[in-house]
Amino acid sequence: MQINVISKNIGGTSGVSDTILATEGLTREFRGFVAVNGVALSVRAGTIHALIGPNGAGKTTCFNLLTKFLQPTRGTIRFKGRDITGLKPAAVARLGLVRSFQISAVFAHLTALENVRIALQRARGASFDFWRSESVLSVYNDRARALLDDVGLAEYADTAAGQLPYGRKRALEIATTLALEPEMMLLDEPTAGMTHEDVDRTVALIRRIRAGRTILMVEHNLSVVEGLCDTLTVLARGQVLAEGDYASVSQNPEVIAAYLGTADA
Repeated sequence: MQINVISKNIGGTSGVSDTILATEGLTREFRGFVAVNGVALSVRAGTIHALIGPNGAGKTTCFNLLTKFLQPTRGTIRFKGRDITGLKPAAVARLGLVRSFQISAVFAHLTALENVRIALQRARGASFDFWRSESVLSVYNDRARALLDDVGLAEYADTAAGQLPYGRKRALEIATTLALEPEMMLLDEPTAGMTHEDVDRTVALIRRIRAGRTILMVEHNLSVVEGLCDTLTVLARGQVLAEGDYASVSQNPEVIAAYLGTADA
């Protein structure tokens, strides 16, 4: 498997063995089609773990099951030892398991600062207080600006989100995700559709935000996966094909065949 290499910068993961997210027999069927089939996944706290596989392997469906946007047909999901299989997405997010989406989801007509501030407003309770005066909401400004600075968007605080370049929008989405103070982040193809410059910027960002949290990501760019991830789980046809570090997984004949096909007709 030939790939370009982004240099590794994995730190602080030695000795980490506690499982923060685990599934057993995770299965999702759609009218007879089995999209995810008996997946057993174990993600160690404090690591970056990737779900990879060819198109149609079941990666995004698996993400939707883990964050409860889909209910499993069978199987269980446990987060920090708690069975979350029957919970709704909002309840899972409140526990500290928060995801981003493959398609950037920002409020285009609000500024970058206002987008992050909306996420911070959850601290007031169930209401986002859209009707509150600017003076009341300004209490969140310092934290919002700090988060924008964390993701390299300090100079874009007053720019409408819809005017940001694509890569900057993805960074803004990560900032809003961080505003929810997640213990574990699920990133769905964080570098999809990006230029090389934006990919490098996003890789650097993920390295910065990994401190003190766990990241599970779906990613097609194997250069990104090699440079960032401690563990890879390879899915094919909805099932786990292989698992391990990049060096072992990339040399697995079944993984190579799944990505590149076999020489036999």
